[in-house]
Amino acid sequence: MAAFLILCFLTFSASAADLTHYVDPFVGTGKTGNTFPGALVPWGMVSVSPHNDLKAPSGYKHGAPYIYGFGQIHLSGTDCPELGNVMLMPTTGKIEPLLEMWQSKYTDEAASPGFYKTTLLKTGVLAELTATTRVGVSRFIFPAQKGDANILIDLGHRLTDDPVSVTSFESKVKINNPQEIEGYSESGDFCSSYAGNKETIYFVAQFSKPALAKGTWKDGKPDSGDEQSGRNIGAFFTYSTAGGEPIVVKVGISYVSIENARLNLTKEFSGWDFEAAHAAAKKAWQSELSRIHVEGREEKYKIFYTALYHMMIHPGVFSDVNGEYQGMNHSGVKTASDYIRYSVFSLWNTYRNLHPFLTLFYPERELDMVKSLTEMSKESGWMPRFEMAGYDTQVMVGAPAAPVIADTYLQGVDSFDVESAYEGMAKSLNPDDNQVYGGLKSLLQYGYIPKNDNSKDRLWGTVSTSLEYAYDYWCLAQLARQLKKENDYKKYIHLSGIYRNLYDPSTGFLRPKNRDGSWFSPFDPTAVDGDQSWKGSGGPGFVEGNAWQYLFGVPQDIDGLKMLLGGDSVFVSRLQECFDGGHYDATNEPDLTWPYLFAEVPKEGWRTQKQVRDIMDKYYSDTPDGLPGNDDGGTLSAWYLWSALGFYPVCPASNEYEIGSPLFKLVQVHINKSFYPGGTLTIKSINNSDRNRYIRSVLVNGEDYKKSRLKHETLVSGTSIVFKMDSEPAQQPAAAVSSEKP
Repeated sequence: MAAFLILCFLTFSASAADLTHYVDPFVGTGKTGNTFPGALVPWGMVSVSPHNDLKAPSGYKHGAPYIYGFGQIHLSGTDCPELGNVMLMPTTGKIEPLLEMWQSKYTDEAASPGFYKTTLLKTGVLAELTATTRVGVSRFIFPAQKGDANILIDLGHRLTDDPVSVTSFESKVKINNPQEIEGYSESGDFCSSYAGNKETIYFVAQFSKPALAKGTWKDGKPDSGDEQSGRNIGAFFTYSTAGGEPIVVKVGISYVSIENARLNLTKEFSGWDFEAAHAAAKKAWQSELSRIHVEGREEKYKIFYTALYHMMIHPGVFSDVNGEYQGMNHSGVKTASDYIRYSVFSLWNTYRNLHPFLTLFYPERELDMVKSLTEMSKESGWMPRFEMAGYDTQVMVGAPAAPVIADTYLQGVDSFDVESAYEGMAKSLNPDDNQVYGGLKSLLQYGYIPKNDNSKDRLWGTVSTSLEYAYDYWCLAQLARQLKKENDYKKYIHLSGIYRNLYDPSTGFLRPKNRDGSWFSPFDPTAVDGDQSWKGSGGPGFVEGNAWQYLFGVPQDIDGLKMLLGGDSVFVSRLQECFDGGHYDATNEPDLTWPYLFAEVPKEGWRTQKQVRDIMDKYYSDTPDGLPGNDDGGTLSAWYLWSALGFYPVCPASNEYEIGSPLFKLVQVHINKSFYPGGTLTIKSINNSDRNRYIRSVLVNGEDYKKSRLKHETLVSGTSIVFKMDSEPAQQPAAAVSSEKP
């Protein structure tokens, strides 16, 4: 009875907590995390955030000296800059439409979910930001000014490696009256000109106070006219203000039209109550964050809930309040009649852990995301690889939509047009007339993609791409079997084993191979440069990594890989060597499963438990440098979340999770009963601490559990899992393969 009362108290206290208090949007804004501190709601289209580095992927680098303005839409955790359109900047004095003239040092920054503020030292203006799903809301509190308090609307600067001199992108602005402005701003070419994406962001901005004067500018020259178009343009509104007087600016955004931007603005934020908008944004975050409650280890709360926050940024809403959106490749305006259309699918990263997390814990969101991918395939003819604002930028390799769709459907989130989705996946992995997914003809001809491939396909990392396709085929095979397409299943399951053709027993690595079957040389398994022209592109045959980092890139057939390497003990030895030899990279997606692979060998799970805790402690913190590297659209954050819960999806579409080392004493997850029967997943760990990181025993619903993996159906069935922790492993082999022991 006492234990029951304690559990009830813990549950109550967790439920009552303001979880937004534990989120720090500045985490990841330092070094190369590439997150932003600005305001948005969960999965929002709009994100209002400061720009202090116009070449930074998110527009923000912690500690950069000047703020240039506040953009309305951003990317989080990407390698390349993009978006940042419609930049507002409050100034005082003479209108100076030059970036270097209005830039300002700043102080007193603060941020929380749905809110950001700072004081601009040059003018004394306090800038405060919040947002709805499709509307950015800014409040600028001015000092006393007589006719020279200004709000600049800059359309010439967006986030890019070349902020102004982008010759193919233009903008247009029209001042409708002293309280409203409308227009559009183009951007694109994410990560390279090859991407070919060009998105148009339409906007309508309204001001809480009529301007005394207004005008536009072009190429740094002010103009009294109300309309302007071109590349380096903008507009300005000028006011008289009393000391401490606020002016609120609300900006509706749409990818469809100015009319829809105005509709979004009218429907989502019709008044001027900044505090009400802020409160609604905070409430939205609290609602989503509170689906997962943790207890114990309070010093880790901020890392955990900030990771959960970062994981709920992308993919974001793309359709307007009336359901309209821009079809793939500008195929025309479409309407999402029974779902919300989403955008920014960094699939090569997020298929590994973010989408499985959403499928399990936020299935209603994941369902609409899979519907979005399915419709993208119908509209363009192909499943996207990295979609952004209605274009497939073609960034990264493989066909990563396959594991997302297969995993989602197999986990029971299946009320979408699966036949169309399957057809789109199968077409994308078919070499016939395939101009999108390079190397497939060679893959089927040789059983691998040769390093000296002559197909004229665009290729990057022939070994890495071959491995990705092998896994994609395996995922397609699982879905084919579920849909009773037996012939397809046999074909695709056979193709999932092609990775074996790249194993070189003389070196013990998966290695680039030529068309004639000879091994590509010279071969250096530690090389991380040389496959493409840029530094860090990957060693010859590999994508952003080397032979060590792709040696274990076969999640669909770890047992087969173990046999290739020489058995369990050799597998563990090679895996341990990766960590001991410094080959593990916590920022690199293919490496993310490494710590969990020890558990694939009987009695070696203690190594997984040790490595997972070591990585969490070493690479994650609640500081601006608190991510090991680029968050990749929430992927690194998702790794932390899974690991803190105590299990991980090593192989999406398998419906299994490898057990790791839970971080908290109590976790309660509210499972969506509209999708799954359980209601609440409860995870307890007894005797848990930094030292007690090893699992002594596991109870599932009160019964002893001896397996190293948890089943999906177990987690969604109202399950109680109890981990009993200790400072020493429960089991370990008589002869360890490394000196690295607990």
